[in-house]
Formats: sequence, structure tokens, C-alpha cells
Amino acid sequence: MIRHQTRLNDLLGSRICHDLISPIGAIGNGIELLAMSGATTGAEMELISESVENANARIRYFRIAFGAAGSGQDIARSEAVAVLSEMFRDSRMHVAWLPETDLPRSRVKLNFLLFLCFESALPRGGAVSLSSVGDGTAIYAEADMLRFDENLWALLADAGRQSPPLAPATVHFALAGLCAQDLGLTLSVERSQNSLRVRY
Repeated sequence: MIRHQTRLNDLLGSRICHDLISPIGAIGNGIELLAMSGATTGAEMELISESVENANARIRYFRIAFGAAGSGQDIARSEAVAVLSEMFRDSRMHVAWLPETDLPRSRVKLNFLLFLCFESALPRGGAVSLSSVGDGTAIYAEADMLRFDENLWALLADAGRQSPPLAPATVHFALAGLCAQDLGLTLSVERSQNSLRVRY
């Protein structure tokens, strides 16, 4: 039942992102045409353009993180890096994607959900890197300040545990745990005063 519900959640995420990306893309095209015609310039146009770019970046990221990941689908390293760069371009969290190979979409989905967990833990920003460690993967973060909610991070290692009340801003913790469970992976979390690591 849980797996069925997770699949429905993934399909819902895909549907919402799919339906939003076209009209936002159309707005972006319209702004480009206005800029080319010289019809309007200035701070207002700049603000609209930046907002559309930001919305496009988030939808591309959320489509992978919250959408369905079919078996046998890979995401090219270049695409994963591009989506990450756009998503966190204006963020205080600096993200590095170190693996050189393409990865299954399901693994990229898990990593993107985990990056959202790290973003929640780094309110003042920091450096986060994803790397291959032997046959596994590690995401490591260093920051001046960590906001670590043990109940939320415990959901990564035990997706079936009784979760604390979740808000929209923390739902990715539960989803990351369920995604790992679906993939047959075990997530481990290690932290110190200024660092945080997730391995699987």
C-alpha cells in the first residue's frame, strides 16, 4: 500500500510539473520577444525575466525530485549538473556533483531529494558535494551552522517509523526515505558540529 501511495505521489509530481512547464516557458518566450522588439526595458523586465528563470529551474529540479522515475531511464551527468546549477545558482548553498558517469533517473531523484534535506539543514548556506565512494555514494556538507532535526533525519534511515508532523517545507525527508527504501538502499547519517554526511 505504501509503495502504491509513493507511486501515486510521484505521478502527481510529474503531472503538476508537466502542466506548469509549458505556460512558464511560454512566458519566457514572450519576454524574449518583448526584449528583442525593445518594447520595454528596465528593472521591471529584469525582475520578470529573473522570476521566470527561477521558476523554470525549480520546475526542472522538482520534476526529477518529486516526479516518477521509470526503470531503465538514465539522466546524463551534464543534465544533472545543469539542473543543479540552475536550481542553486542564487543560493548560499554551493553544490558540487563529482561523479563523471550518467546515473539511473531513480538515483538522481534520490540525490535531488537529499540535496533538499541538506538545504534545510544549512540555513546560512555551505558547501555540499556528492561523490562516488567505492560502490556507494556519499553526500558531504560543511557549514558554519547546522540546523539538525533528529526526528526528520531519522526518516532517511527508517522510512517506516512514525514521522513527526511534516510541513510542506520538510516533506522531502519522508520522500527521500521512501525513495531509498524502494531502491533497496540503506541511508546512514553522520554529523559533527560543522559537517553532515549521508551515505548509501
